[in-house]
Amino acid sequence: MEQRTDEWFAKRAGKITGSRFSDVMNITKSGPGAARRALVATLAIERLTGECVETFQNGAMLRGIELEPDARAAYEAHVGELVEEVAFIQHPELDYVGVSPDGLVGDEGMVELKCPANIAKHLDALLRGDHATEYRWQILGQMWVAGRQWNDAASFDPRYPEGLKLAIKRVDRDEKAIAELAEQCAIVNDEANKALADLQSRMPAPMSAAA
Repeated sequence: MEQRTDEWFAKRAGKITGSRFSDVMNITKSGPGAARRALVATLAIERLTGECVETFQNGAMLRGIELEPDARAAYEAHVGELVEEVAFIQHPELDYVGVSPDGLVGDEGMVELKCPANIAKHLDALLRGDHATEYRWQILGQMWVAGRQWNDAASFDPRYPEGLKLAIKRVDRDEKAIAELAEQCAIVNDEANKALADLQSRMPAPMSAAA
């Protein structure tokens, strides 16, 4: 199975995946934020239809997909180790959680590749490792699901000169944060199932066949 194929989308439908972990943790002082409420609705619809809800892919997202192989090659050259590509990893115990990491590294690590369209974002990654903070929940969640000990947040921008095209910030496993994420994922799953049941109760009954 390869990423972004029909089989891959079918595997992800109705599940809390890596890119959705930040939405899970979108909690304000007054309760769930807009991104989290939208996630619950999306999960309910996907579970109802069995299909992934289409999401808009802007230019920045398409650029990231196009540059991912170059980013992976640059990372491999830097660390001196090959990256194992995987399409999807299902949580070993929770059927509603799974991730599609950019690659596994050795027996304990993994890598998350970002190719920002905004040239200033890569500068922030080089100077402060901001990409590791921005995608913190995705990075931690991937380690949780894959059972890994560290995750390299890697920002790649070919517009920069040699030696500055790649910024790597290693994020170590954080059990306390992972436990918090797991707790909120369980709550979101329950909320999505409740919304699903409510939707199913409102659907018209199928018409019986004529005698």
